[in-house]
Amino acid sequence: MAGNSYGTLFRITTFGESHGEALGGIIDGCPPGITIDLEAIQFEMSRRKPGQSAIVTQRKEPDDVQFLSGIFEGKSTGTPIGFIIPNTNQKSDDYSHIKDNYRPSHADYVYDQKYGVRDYRGGGRSSARETASRVVAGAIAKQMLPQIKINAYVSSVGPIFLEKPYQDLDFSMTENNPVRCPDPEMAVVMEEYIRDIRKQGDTVGGTVTCVIQNVPIGLGEPVFDKLHAELGKAMLSINAVKGFEFGSGFCGAKMKGSEHNDLYNPDGSTKTNLSGGIQGGISNGMDIYFRVAFKPVATIMQKQESLDNKGNITEMTGKGRHDPCVVPRAVPIVEAMAAIVLADFYLINKTY
Repeated sequence: MAGNSYGTLFRITTFGESHGEALGGIIDGCPPGITIDLEAIQFEMSRRKPGQSAIVTQRKEPDDVQFLSGIFEGKSTGTPIGFIIPNTNQKSDDYSHIKDNYRPSHADYVYDQKYGVRDYRGGGRSSARETASRVVAGAIAKQMLPQIKINAYVSSVGPIFLEKPYQDLDFSMTENNPVRCPDPEMAVVMEEYIRDIRKQGDTVGGTVTCVIQNVPIGLGEPVFDKLHAELGKAMLSINAVKGFEFGSGFCGAKMKGSEHNDLYNPDGSTKTNLSGGIQGGISNGMDIYFRVAFKPVATIMQKQESLDNKGNITEMTGKGRHDPCVVPRAVPIVEAMAAIVLADFYLINKTY
């Protein structure tokens, strides 16, 4: 299996399966002398971990990170940072019913067809549990760039949308509710909706909005390695992601140039920011903002048709511990991948 690494100068390689002994990774390119706050890393892991509230999977994993190399006396050494995250609460028997069956809209079928072998326990490498390693790398990337502020939050769940612009939100409120929506009233509505979906044995999708502030001008390369192109690739590499738009996004396609152009102020900033902080693939110093769409989780606790590995259409019902909606736990993953992209471009920018 190729494609387990991301980044050019700041690079993360991940390994491990959902029900294996451990997940882990190697971070290459972290400069020496960076103060590494281990508590901050563990805080990010706690935001992503399963079992943190009644509206997510009830798998109980502490997600304690064990660093093996690259950190000495609280600082990065410039050598590869190796780490593992032990799995402690596997219930592999929950997946015995799909040993020979493929879940609709899941990676089960294509993994088996591509590799000729499939770890059916929790989806193996296709499980979103793989993203735990990304959060570790993202937490370190954030510490490389403390002046840059990255805040993601849940902006919709199913048909329920938070219409307020991000400028009217208090990001400090995001962690005050299990949905991770910084609007308290909307958070209650979203939580009730997810609870109802769970009672039905069903799942629902949603969107995560991310805002990146204090980005210096000049990050991004103007042809194939545009900043927004890399952010898009990073977000689309996250499990269950079906869409990415930045700045005006698809709404911009409805506008005229006279409406869409961001006019300049004398200092080079712009009066509006429909460009989303990126022009010509390069950051322009304004806020970068984008939205990521997540599909409903494929495993549902309802009867539905399935396909077995002998080509028969069969009936199956999902079992195990699954998120009824992934977006609350996806918030720190979106932030982590954004931080990795920015750290990589920051280092690339220093070489020119």
